[in-house]
Amino acid sequence: MARHLITSALPYINGIKHLGNMVGSMLPADVYSRYMRQRGHDVLYICATDEHGTPAELAAKEAGLPVDEFCAQQHEAQKAIYDGFGLAFDYFGRSSSAQNVQITQTIARELKANGFIEERSIRQVYSNADGRFLPDRYIEGTCPHCGYDKARGDQCENCTRVLDPTDLIDARSAISGSSDLEVRETKHLFLLQSKLAEEVASWVDERGKDWPTLASSIARKWLNEGLQDRAITRDLDWGVPVPADTWPELAAEGKVFYVWFDAPIEYIGATKEWADLDPENRDWKSWWYDVDETVRYTEFMAKDNVPFHTVMFPATLLGTRDAWKKVDYVKAFNWLTYYGGKFSTSQKRGVFTDAALEVLPADYWRYFLMANAPESDDTSFTWEHFTATVNKDLADTLGNFVNRVLSFSRKRFGDEVPAGQAAGEAEERLGEEIARLLAEYEEHMDALQFRKAAAALRALWSAGNSYLEEKAPWLEIKTDQEAAALTLRTAMNLIHLYAIVSEPFIPSSARAMRSAFALSEDTAVWVGQEEAKALASVPAGTAFTVPPVLFAKITEEDLESFRERFGGAEQNGNGAA
Repeated sequence: MARHLITSALPYINGIKHLGNMVGSMLPADVYSRYMRQRGHDVLYICATDEHGTPAELAAKEAGLPVDEFCAQQHEAQKAIYDGFGLAFDYFGRSSSAQNVQITQTIARELKANGFIEERSIRQVYSNADGRFLPDRYIEGTCPHCGYDKARGDQCENCTRVLDPTDLIDARSAISGSSDLEVRETKHLFLLQSKLAEEVASWVDERGKDWPTLASSIARKWLNEGLQDRAITRDLDWGVPVPADTWPELAAEGKVFYVWFDAPIEYIGATKEWADLDPENRDWKSWWYDVDETVRYTEFMAKDNVPFHTVMFPATLLGTRDAWKKVDYVKAFNWLTYYGGKFSTSQKRGVFTDAALEVLPADYWRYFLMANAPESDDTSFTWEHFTATVNKDLADTLGNFVNRVLSFSRKRFGDEVPAGQAAGEAEERLGEEIARLLAEYEEHMDALQFRKAAAALRALWSAGNSYLEEKAPWLEIKTDQEAAALTLRTAMNLIHLYAIVSEPFIPSSARAMRSAFALSEDTAVWVGQEEAKALASVPAGTAFTVPPVLFAKITEEDLESFRERFGGAEQNGNGAA
């Protein structure tokens, strides 16, 4: 299939994301999107901020802003960071958009018409001081298990135990702090997942057989435990309203849909946001409606998002009995940890994306994170490992190669690619090796195996260094200028090849490498096997410049300053520093 729909889990609106969020969804989706575009596919990469739910309201309250204003500001702040990381979304939307409201309400109506949504009465905590029912996260108190005094009504962040609001000791409203709480009866909408369980299981069996084990095993665990009917409405001021034409009583009470009901639908909503900007040339339904045979849909997410995307969202779409596109491939990731402990947005532990860009350019982070992506196991970020990787792979293996070749050639042959003699046996061997490694790189990228792909890319860079050491043009030039010129011309062709094939991982540095050569007709988007063997895309006589140092080494002083600013090995999983 030549059309690829790609989405990454929506970053939540309540604060700047950390590196774990970046490597668990958005960055690998970007790397894959860039690669698929370069291979000639029609790609649509969609993401958005996830803006509804209790944490958004609480964060807005803490910031002293109306929730809609807070979300608008945070959307822009997050978008600026993702631009800084070079994430090439086709569109980065907002789950609070009119388009998402419309599509979410439409899907809810379809589910009701098909008998998969019903109203049920439940008992819920009501705050007399606030005059409202409180969602679980709006209730705070002391955890009965560990004594943490800021546990929420759904979970204790300290000991991670799942809670009910009635479990809390000295429960109080997170809005007013009042402990004048009582339990009252109220009505909510329930998605009857139990009725859809067999269909979802059959769908997972059929679609999930090619998924990574991490994704398929989580989906099957949930299915094996039995799908429960789930409340899909909440008592909040901010969210997709329950439509009054279908549920007038609940709409009058101000009920909104649960964030985990409307957030995945925003993939569709954001595509419509994108299409509505240019309706004559963009058709959102051509990506989402009745396209099972023509569109391949790949989702990227961390493992905690897997149940919602492999069970709840498919159940929602299956229950509509409509031709919505459902995911073909779920690329799930384990955790990136910080010195073995959790990154924490709320506790400000670890490296956050805004701070990462303050200390080093995006390509340093992009390469390191993808080369160490937590695909099969959790991966621990340490400043020592990061420094060693950057210095060895980026500064020494790639950056130093580019600088040595271009600087030496300019010094000895001037500002144009030297001609030299015809390629010989060493160049033929090199071409074969480059073609083999390029095929390996493509194979891993096609299979979404990013660590293996990064290793193959690194091997491509290393092959250039091995060739340069073997030929030693700084010695050749003393006895045979033509031989030295051939070596440098070949090495410059390697630089051009590296620029093209490294672009998914390090786009900014790839542009710098490619723009070193004055090739007006340079429109290549990828390198074929024969081109890789020939290494002749940059002909003799091509003018070139020496770009600034691509990757500066991280010094011991830098490393010490990073440890001091962000914490180092003294960090642990309990948040102590």
